[in-house]
Amino acid sequence: MNLVQRVRQDDLLSKVINHSAHLFSSNSISLVLSVVQGILAARLLGPAGYGLIAIVMSYASTVNGFFSFRMSETVVRYGGEYLEKDEKQKASALIKAASLGETTVSVLAFIVVVLSAGIATRSIAKTPGTEWMFIVYSLGLLANFNTETSTGILQITDHVKLRGTINLIQSIASALIIGAAFLLKGSLAIILIAYLLGKAILGLGLFIAAQIQLHRVLGQGWYRAPFSVLPSFGELFRFAFTSNLSATAILIFRESEILWIGYFLTSEAAGYYKVAYTIISLLSVPADPLILTVYPELNRLIVQKAWPRLRDFLRKVTTLAFAYNILLALGFVVLGRWVLWIYGPKYVVAYPALIALLIGMVFNYTLFWNRPLLLSFNLPAFPLWATLIAGVLKVGLAFPLVPRYGYVMEAALLSMYYILSVGLIVWRGMKELKQQESLLT
Repeated sequence: MNLVQRVRQDDLLSKVINHSAHLFSSNSISLVLSVVQGILAARLLGPAGYGLIAIVMSYASTVNGFFSFRMSETVVRYGGEYLEKDEKQKASALIKAASLGETTVSVLAFIVVVLSAGIATRSIAKTPGTEWMFIVYSLGLLANFNTETSTGILQITDHVKLRGTINLIQSIASALIIGAAFLLKGSLAIILIAYLLGKAILGLGLFIAAQIQLHRVLGQGWYRAPFSVLPSFGELFRFAFTSNLSATAILIFRESEILWIGYFLTSEAAGYYKVAYTIISLLSVPADPLILTVYPELNRLIVQKAWPRLRDFLRKVTTLAFAYNILLALGFVVLGRWVLWIYGPKYVVAYPALIALLIGMVFNYTLFWNRPLLLSFNLPAFPLWATLIAGVLKVGLAFPLVPRYGYVMEAALLSMYYILSVGLIVWRGMKELKQQESLLT
């Protein structure tokens, strides 16, 4: 029996692939637009200007990540369980708490970015007179005041595919502005505004879509549910806080690469690294829809204690992910220099960094389910420790090596981080699954 036949005969896997396919189709169009606007911006601004834009955007996201409690994970973990048990009042109270908490930290993150813009300009961007860029782009944090909670709502209501549609709309808006700026030889400020507009459309669009689904599933007065119906605020807070620490560690060690490059090197080096990282990040296009759709299903199977079904599901989604990641990796190896040249002849020198990043990214996106599995097992602390171990090692090596060997070394260290951290998390998840299976025998 071939893979296609096995997929068709597996209702759960078929459901995941169907939902992922809708997201993938929307994300694919968004990807094309994103690549085009990235190419135009890189050609218009050059490595230094493109790197500066990347630093500004990464800084706002990193500060927000420090405060964010990753409410989508809390909503999926507990809200999904409450809906599975038809405990709608508990689900309503949980979502209200998540929404209020996320709004609070978004405002706090905005204030921090505004107050620290001068420090970021001097120590990371190293470009005088760019404080205004950090402040203007931070407005996107206010527009995304409910993005995580809204994403979790769409996941547990089986409407996560709407995220793909909204993402497509914001990509079209940003691409139109950047395209016009390229043709008219526009300024760096116009490019920044284009990215800000896209971020605002995504945040507000997700919020509206989630509210519609809440009214459909929980009723018009869902927000009146009292917090007292929740069984334990302590448990919810521990999960959210631990999840925050784990995701914050990921942010520091993995998703703030541009800031590290800016700190150790220059905005020009950040521009080269940004292009290489953007190209390799195309691996996330098929993976992200799977992550969004697989996590709720993992949670349901664990709530149901369907261990054989869970193991079989993990085996199948891993096989699927491995197959398409290897094909994409071969494409990057063969066509990588040509793709870099499209961004501009100057960027071809980033090919070694592209290959170095490819190794770790393929490993990570093949085992994309590693962290959601432990969160569903209510083990949010282990990903934190795995991330800390790998991350501290990565940063510790970066201080002596990156200033000497440049951004290619940073790419190699990131791949090392992926292999070590993901490997540890997968090992712990499979160990927990084996323990749960043994309790049934």
